[in-house]
Amino acid sequence: MLTGKQKRFLRAQAHHLDPIFQVGKGGTNEGVIKNIEEALERRELIKVSVLNNCLEDPKEIAEELAEGSGAELVQTIGRTIVLYKESREYKQIELPK
Repeated sequence: MLTGKQKRFLRAQAHHLDPIFQVGKGGTNEGVIKNIEEALERRELIKVSVLNNCLEDPKEIAEELAEGSGAELVQTIGRTIVLYKESREYKQIELPK
């Protein structure tokens, strides 16, 4: 579980990132979650955008993605989701205490 201070730090780090995944009208599925898990192992912090043609609520999608990939939900703002998961092999981000 992330503290408020850690979430603020991660939001600042994610500000300059571009979304690397898009969730469309098909919603989330096993393939999307698997790809997000792999990306999180490499990058630790990613953005996902929810397209306008997606009928599901972005907050629900964010919870599904976080739960399915074992990541922490840092932020959902509009149709953009920020996820964080500490990497085992490629650790780059040092969280504040």
